[in-house]
Amino acid sequence: MQSINLGNKESGKIWHRKPSPATRDGIIVNIIHNTSDYLPKVLRFLNVAFDSSGDSLIAGDHQGNIYVFDLYGNRFNLVQRTSQACTALAFNLHRKSEFLVALADYSIKCFDTVTRELVSWMRGHESSVFSISVHASGRYAITTSSDTAQLWDLDTFQRKRKLNILQSVGIQKVFFLPLSNTILSCFKDNSIFAWECDTLVCKYQLPAPPESSSILYKVFAVTRDGRILAAGGKSNHLHLWCLEAKQLFRIIQMPTKVRAIRHLEFLPDSFDAGSNQVLGVLSQDGIMRFVNIQTCKLLFEIGSLDEGISSSAISPHGRYIASILENGSLNIYSVQTLTKEINKPPPPLVKVIEDLPKRKVNSGDLKMKVTSGRVQRPAKSRENKIQASILKQDLTGNFENKENEFSDGLNKKRLQILLKGYGEYPTKYRMFIWRSLLQLPENHTAFSNLIDKGIHVAFLNLQKKYPIKSRKLLRVLQRTLSALAHWSAIFSDTPYLPLLAFPFVKLFQNNQLICFEVVATLLINWCQHWFEYFPNPPINILSMIENVLAFHDKELLQHFINHDITSQLYAWPLLETVFSEVLTREEWLKLFDNVFSNHPSFLLMTVVAYNICSRAPLLNCNLKDDFEFFFHHRNNLDISAVIREVYRLMDTTPADIHPDSMLDVFVALTKGQYPVFNQYPKFIVDYQTQERERIRNDQLDSLRERQVVEDMQAEVDQQRVEDEGWYQTQELLRKAEETRREMLLQEEEKMIQQRQKLAAVKRELKVKEVHLQDAARRRLLQPQQDQREMELRRLDDEIERKVHMRDREIAATAKDLEMRHVELEPQKRLYEKNLSRNQEAIAKEMREDADAYKRKVDLEEHMFHRPIGTDQTQNQKTQKLIEENLAKAEQACLNTDWRIQALHKQRCDDLHRNECYQEVAKLLRKNRKKEMEVLNAVMEGEAKKWEEAEEKDFHLKSEKKAAALSDASRRWFLENETHDALENAQHPYHKVPRCQDEWVASSCLPRTSQLKDISEMESLTQISLNQRKTHWDTMEWDLMERVRNLRQRLATQARNRCQTPHLLAT
Repeated sequence: MQSINLGNKESGKIWHRKPSPATRDGIIVNIIHNTSDYLPKVLRFLNVAFDSSGDSLIAGDHQGNIYVFDLYGNRFNLVQRTSQACTALAFNLHRKSEFLVALADYSIKCFDTVTRELVSWMRGHESSVFSISVHASGRYAITTSSDTAQLWDLDTFQRKRKLNILQSVGIQKVFFLPLSNTILSCFKDNSIFAWECDTLVCKYQLPAPPESSSILYKVFAVTRDGRILAAGGKSNHLHLWCLEAKQLFRIIQMPTKVRAIRHLEFLPDSFDAGSNQVLGVLSQDGIMRFVNIQTCKLLFEIGSLDEGISSSAISPHGRYIASILENGSLNIYSVQTLTKEINKPPPPLVKVIEDLPKRKVNSGDLKMKVTSGRVQRPAKSRENKIQASILKQDLTGNFENKENEFSDGLNKKRLQILLKGYGEYPTKYRMFIWRSLLQLPENHTAFSNLIDKGIHVAFLNLQKKYPIKSRKLLRVLQRTLSALAHWSAIFSDTPYLPLLAFPFVKLFQNNQLICFEVVATLLINWCQHWFEYFPNPPINILSMIENVLAFHDKELLQHFINHDITSQLYAWPLLETVFSEVLTREEWLKLFDNVFSNHPSFLLMTVVAYNICSRAPLLNCNLKDDFEFFFHHRNNLDISAVIREVYRLMDTTPADIHPDSMLDVFVALTKGQYPVFNQYPKFIVDYQTQERERIRNDQLDSLRERQVVEDMQAEVDQQRVEDEGWYQTQELLRKAEETRREMLLQEEEKMIQQRQKLAAVKRELKVKEVHLQDAARRRLLQPQQDQREMELRRLDDEIERKVHMRDREIAATAKDLEMRHVELEPQKRLYEKNLSRNQEAIAKEMREDADAYKRKVDLEEHMFHRPIGTDQTQNQKTQKLIEENLAKAEQACLNTDWRIQALHKQRCDDLHRNECYQEVAKLLRKNRKKEMEVLNAVMEGEAKKWEEAEEKDFHLKSEKKAAALSDASRRWFLENETHDALENAQHPYHKVPRCQDEWVASSCLPRTSQLKDISEMESLTQISLNQRKTHWDTMEWDLMERVRNLRQRLATQARNRCQTPHLLAT
C-alpha cells in the first residue's frame, strides 16, 4: 500500500510507482493531509464524490481545502480554499469542470476546477446542508437540510422550488432517481413519496413496512436503473423496495455484529445494465460489507475495527471505492482486486429471505437466523408457492415442451405469438427478451480474458476508416471487434465485421459483455456458411437467396439479370450491414425482434422480402449506380409489410429451396467458455494472416528504414541548422569583438586624455605644494634663527660673565696667597671661607650646567617633535620625505655652524686663560716641590681608594663631551697649584679637602666644551694623579677623617642642587 501526505503542496503525483493493491485489502493509495508547521496537525477529510467519468474524485477537509484527484492521470490539484468546512459535495453537472460544495455557513457554492473561480453562490438554507443530488441531465440539483429541501436550476443557479415541512417531521433525504424524472423524498416518519420533477406532482407513496420489521430509515440507496430502493437504519435489517411494484419484496438480515447501518451504496457493474446486484453496507463498526442482494452472500468487505470508515463513495463505472476513515485520511480501493476471490464460495454469513407474495404476510415468516453452515431456504407451503409465482405464470402460461422454455421462465412459442400479435416486443423489456431468446451465458471470466488481451492490431486504426464522433462508442466498438478477433482469427480479416457489429454496439454500448455475446451468437447462427468462400462473399448463401427470389418473383430476377445485377449487389449489402443502412432504429429493432425469434433462415428470407416489397422502384432502375444507391440508403418502405412478406415466404417456399433445410437450428453459446469458431477455410486465413504479417513486417521494415532516413535527415538538418547557427554566432561574435575593440580604443583615448588632465592638475598641485612647503619652512626657520641668535647672545653674556668671575677669582686667589704668607694663624678660617666660596662657585657652575642641559633637552625635544609632526603631515610620497630630510640637514648645518662659532669663542677664551694659568703656575712650582715631599707619605695610604674614585670619575668624564673634559683639567690644574702653595706654606694637612673637592667638582663640570682633545685630557689627568699621591702621603690620619666628613657633606649638598634643575628640565 502506498501512502501520500499532501502537506502544503498544491499539486503533484498521487503515487510514485505503479500501484499494486494487495488482495486482502485492495487499497491503491492512502491519502493523508498533515500540515508542515512547527506543530503539525492532521487535516481531516470530511466528504468525497466522484465525477461522471469515474476516474476523478473530489474531496474536502475540515478547513475548507478542496482537492481534485485524477486517478487516470495520477495527479492531484488544490482547486479551492473555502476557509470553512464543507458538509456535502457533488460532481455530476453537465459542465464537467464544475462542482457544488455545501459549506458550514449553510450556503452552496459552485466552483470551476480548471479556472478555480467562483461560478455562483446560492443561499437559502437555515441549517447545515448534508446532501446534494444532481439530476442525470445535470440541469437541476436538490440540496437537503434537516428542515427543508430546495430544487435549484443549475443553468441560472436560481431556486426553483422549496419543500417546507412541519418541525415535528424531519427530512432524512431527498434525491433524484437515476435515469428518470422522479424525485424521491424520505422523511423521519418512514414515509417515502415520489414526485414528478417538472410538475412536482406526487406520483405515488410507498406503503409502510411490516410492523414486525419496522425500522426508522436513516440511509438510502438506489440501483442505477432506478428500480430497487435499499433502506436501512438503526438495525441489522435491510429493506429492499421494488419501485415499479411499489412494495417491499425482500428483507436482508446482516450479521449480529451489525447493529446500525450508516451508509448504503450499490456497486455498479459494466455488465448488469444498471440492475445492480451488489450492495455496500457501512455499519457502526466502521466496516463496509458488500452483499449480493440476490444470493445474499457476503462478497468482500473493506475497513477494520482499528481503521474504521466514516463515509464512502463508489465510482460510476464501479472500478474504485473512495472511503474516508475515522482518522481523517482517505483510502482508494480497487474493486477489481477486491473481487478476484469472489468465484471462490465464502462461508455464508447471511440467509435468504424469500420474495414477498402479493398478499400481506408477516416479516417473521420471511426471515431466518444466520448460521455458519450452508444456506438454508425456508420451507414454503403450496399456497405460498402459487402466490409467489403468479407473475411467472402470467408470463409463461402452460408450455408445450421444455425446448421452448428458457431458464428465466420465458417461453419462445408464447413470445412468437405475442410478437405476431403486436409486431414487436415492448421497448421496456426488449433487451431482456433478446437475452432470453439468445440464451446468453454471460461468461464474465471468458470475456474478461478476451478484453485483457487489449486492442487487436487489425483495429488499431479503426477511427481512420470509420470516423465515429462519440469517443465512447468508438472505444466500445474497438473492444468488441478486438474480442471477436481474439476469439477467432477469421474476424480480424473480415472487412464487413464493423458494419455488422456497429448497430449492436450502439444498442448495448453500456454493457459490453451482452454486446459481444449477441454479435457472437449472430455470427454462429444467422451467419452460417458465410465464411466458406472467404475472402469472397458467401456464394452459397447468395445462391439460396437467388433461388428463393427466382421462385417468388421471376420478373424481378430477370430484371436484375438484364441489367447485370448479381446477388452480390442486391443481397450482400443488406446482409453485411444487417439492414442497418436501409432501416431506421425503430424499424431495425422491430425487424430483429422477429429475426431473433425465428429460425436463422429468417434473415435470408428478409433479404428476399425486402427486394420483393421494393420491386416497383427496382424495376424502374436501369443503371448500376442506381441499384447501388438503393441498397445502401434508406427507402420509403413499410417494415411491417416486409416482415409479413417474410412470414409468407417462410410458409410458401418449397422445402427443396428453403434455406432452413441447409441451415442448422439455433445453437446458444456455451456457458463458461465460448465455443471454437472454425467454419472458414483455415488455409486461406492462415495464408492471409501470413501475408498480412509479412506485409506488416515489410511495412515495419520500410517504416524503420524510413524512420532511419528521417532520423538521418533530421540529424543532417539539425547539423546544418547548428552549423548555420554556429556561423551566425561566430559572425556575431566577430562583429561584437570589433565593436568591443572600437569601444576599447575610444575608452583608451578617453583614459589618456583624462590622465593628461590629471597629470597637469597634479603638476599644478605639486607646484603649489612646493611653494607652500617653502613658505612654511621659511616661517619655521625664522623663529628658530631668532632663537639661535638669542641663545648665542646669552652664551656670549655667560662667557663674559664667567671670564669676569674667573678674573676676580684669580685676583682673589692672588690676594689670598699673599695673605697666607702673612697670616698663618687664621689659616683654618680662611680655608673654610675659600671652601664655601668654592662651593658657591661649584653650585653656580652646576646651575649653569643645568641650564645648558635644559636648553639642550628643549632643543632635542623641539628637533624630535618637529620631524614627528612633519612625518604625520607629509608622509605620502618619497619626494616629500626627501625634502623634509633636506630641511633637517640644512637645519643641522645651521646648528653645527652656530656650535662651531660658540666653541671657537670658548677656545679663544680658554687659550687666554691658559696663558694666565701658566704664569701663575711658574710662581707656585717652586713651593710645590717642597710640598710634594710632605704629602707623599699621606697620599700612599689612600691611593687605592682614590684610584677607584678616579676610575668612576673617568667613566663619567668619558661620557661627557670633550669640551667639558678640557675645562675640568684646566680648573684642576689651577686649583692644585693654588692649594699646594698655600698648604705647603702653612698647613700641609689642607691637601685632603682639595682632593675631595676635586672629585666633587669634576662630577659637576659643565657640558659646554664637548670638542676638547681626549689626549690632552688624559695627560692632564695623569699629572694630577701623581701630584695627589705626593701630597696625600704627608697628611695625617686624624685630619683625613675630618676632611672626608666635610667633603661628603658638601658633595651631598652640591648633588641635591644639581639634581633639582635637571628634574625641572626633563
